[in-house]
Amino acid sequence: MITSKKVINKLEDIAPKKLAEEWDNVGLQIGSLNKKIKKVLLALDINIDVVEEAIENQVDMIISHHPMFFDPIKTIDLDTYKGQMIEKIIKNDIVVYSAHTNLDLSKDGVNDALAETLEIENSQILVTEYREAMYKLSVFVPVTHENKIRKVLGDAGAGGIGNYSYCTFTSKGIGTFKPNEGSNPYIGNIEELEKVDEVKIEVIVSGDILDDVVKKMIYNHPYEEVAYDIFKLENQYIEYGIGRVGNINKTTLINFAKKVKEKLNSAYLRIYGNINEEVEKIAVVGGSGSDFIKDAKKANVDVYITGDIKHHDAQQAMEWGLNLIDAGHFSTEKIVMNKLEKYFRKEFSTDIEILISEKDNSGKYLSI
Repeated sequence: MITSKKVINKLEDIAPKKLAEEWDNVGLQIGSLNKKIKKVLLALDINIDVVEEAIENQVDMIISHHPMFFDPIKTIDLDTYKGQMIEKIIKNDIVVYSAHTNLDLSKDGVNDALAETLEIENSQILVTEYREAMYKLSVFVPVTHENKIRKVLGDAGAGGIGNYSYCTFTSKGIGTFKPNEGSNPYIGNIEELEKVDEVKIEVIVSGDILDDVVKKMIYNHPYEEVAYDIFKLENQYIEYGIGRVGNINKTTLINFAKKVKEKLNSAYLRIYGNINEEVEKIAVVGGSGSDFIKDAKKANVDVYITGDIKHHDAQQAMEWGLNLIDAGHFSTEKIVMNKLEKYFRKEFSTDIEILISEKDNSGKYLSI
């Protein structure tokens, strides 16, 4: 049975809540963690149309990017727009969960989806916001159990280096120990010195899963007392951050803008700069990204793409010689829904049905 908690855990594997800004309100908005889930609706925003779409499609859970509640609510007035949404959600037993700024910062989140959609190559983080410490875990194992423990470590998420997984190093040696009175040794006899052919398995583990990896390793280890070491690495860490920066095939600003409009299905674009200028190095931030124009300039890009660009910020960028494309808040974030759909389909196969909302269009504008 797939519960809402299992769905949430999978989402938090790629968008952990610790990445969210302090002011943000990510996580469970309405409902139970134990509800059985057969159908999920993905939406950028939650509005009354999205809720009715969920009801019509007999959806069990809505996962949104923008939280339903940013501020604490003091009353639920059923005569208000928000109150009517809450009433419909509760009456139809729909779970609502939101992943916002944590999905912005995460790998495989909003900004990676935007960079991939625009075919930006060699994509890197524009502004680092969070660094996850990395550790080396070394455990001593009898040779009879080395393959089992190596698999346990890899299955738990240890051993990830770049695009590789299950990375370990193994060295052989002789382990010695004498079981004392009161012990229950897997190998050897009480008060007799024992020598055992052992291996030392070394693996890299990120700080967020270290405790879980160690717990599973100890549980599956044959020894009563497990010998292992943990060292914090100073030369490795995992970075999370806002925006992405990379390269495209050289083209003119106007031609690239046309591609952006097509790829993002934007109702409109605003272009600031010389439309005939050749562009190659690109920076993107999904959503409202005026605050990162200065960072795009520091990255020495040719054009910066985001949404909600303010007039005075655009003027400053033009003085710096930085081209801008405002593709809209909605269009620069909506594309993450396709990425989430593929992710959930891979993780849950046919166990649950994934839908992308066609009604979360509050961010679209009518061009006349």
